[in-house]
Amino acid sequence: MSVVTICDESRADPVLDRLKGLHPKVIDLSLDRMHRLLAALGHPERRLPPVVHVAGTNGKGSTVAFLRAMLEAAGYRVHVYTSPHLVRFHERIRLAGRLIDDDRLAALLEECEEANDGAPITFFEVTTAAAFLAFSRVPADVVLLETGLGGRLDATNVVDRPAVTAITRVSYDHRQFLGDTLEAIAGEKAGIFKPDVPAVLAPQPVEQAARTLLSRATAVGAPIHEWRVTPTGTGFRFESAKRRVDLPPPGLAGAHQFTNAGLALACLDQLPVTVDDDAVRRGLAAVEWPARLQRLTRGPLAASLPPGWDLWLDGGHNDSAGEVLAVQAEAWAREEPGRPLLMIYGMLATKEPREFVEPLAPFVTAARTVAIPGEEASLPAEDTAAATRACGITDTAPAAGVADALTALTARVKGPARVLICGSLYLAGTVLAENG
Repeated sequence: MSVVTICDESRADPVLDRLKGLHPKVIDLSLDRMHRLLAALGHPERRLPPVVHVAGTNGKGSTVAFLRAMLEAAGYRVHVYTSPHLVRFHERIRLAGRLIDDDRLAALLEECEEANDGAPITFFEVTTAAAFLAFSRVPADVVLLETGLGGRLDATNVVDRPAVTAITRVSYDHRQFLGDTLEAIAGEKAGIFKPDVPAVLAPQPVEQAARTLLSRATAVGAPIHEWRVTPTGTGFRFESAKRRVDLPPPGLAGAHQFTNAGLALACLDQLPVTVDDDAVRRGLAAVEWPARLQRLTRGPLAASLPPGWDLWLDGGHNDSAGEVLAVQAEAWAREEPGRPLLMIYGMLATKEPREFVEPLAPFVTAARTVAIPGEEASLPAEDTAAATRACGITDTAPAAGVADALTALTARVKGPARVLICGSLYLAGTVLAENG
């Protein structure tokens, strides 16, 4: 996905702002409103190409990005619906390979607004309906559909018979809606399973989550498609009942991306399309997904660093993401011993900063915390700093913003060093916007 540069107000922006006011921001998980609106629109969700429905806590966006890249490398037209966006809302809807244009988006949103006729509706529900409407009217070969929150009662879970369902790694997130245990959260994610629709599962680090997913799939009658990924000296090997192939490392950084790429490949095996190994290789190499261990090499933030320093951006925001980043931090430490890792991060108040930071703490020399610009739900930088110090990163202080944090760290730490900006996709979006 190419990040769109912020521009002047578009025709769609006033409609988006208006739709945000139709329903309180408090999320009320239910499918009733969605079914009502889709019926008023003539059920566009029933007129879609084969759908891959992806749920999970971490890795959904990367899995979708791999799927899109491999399908497009094979010449297929692909619709994509993801959330949240980083810079502009248009990033959420991709029509046959291209981000939705402003006039089409505005017209679709207005059509959904009229069909809704002032009834209570959430912003995510009405924009999801607009995506379905767009997908039903533009020819394509496959739809890639990412859940927003959970699965069972997520607004995307209205497609009666997708071609395949997929669950990425499950961990703690959105506990106020999905439950306080991994069993409960996995059960909500498993709500996308459908009878006789193949289900593809990522390896689960916690047995309770794996057991719950398998149990729910069996209860629903969703056959499990088995697959395996094994790292090799030159990349990784993918094995399933339908494919066995040695592949180079994927184009997204981090050891966890082997699993996400493997999950995407396992989904491809269940689709009514043919993607040969050559297209798989080209897709893996070409994949793009901003703010997932993305190295920033251009722009004012990168340019402000001293020679030899490097700057990385990641939108991870929960305990599982912290563990994944810790694995990468450990790899960096092995590759370049003595090179300090510095962290700049901000989080929403709905997240748990200590759970995110604790796995990373042994590898971080110093940290600066920020509030997320424009987010009322952001944790104050002072609170995030206190939580960080409690994890053992004693050289921690709040900063007014990312640029100020970079200045403070470069003045305090001898380089060359590595800087990781992390903690929230919302923070990542503002960084990408500021950095051009």
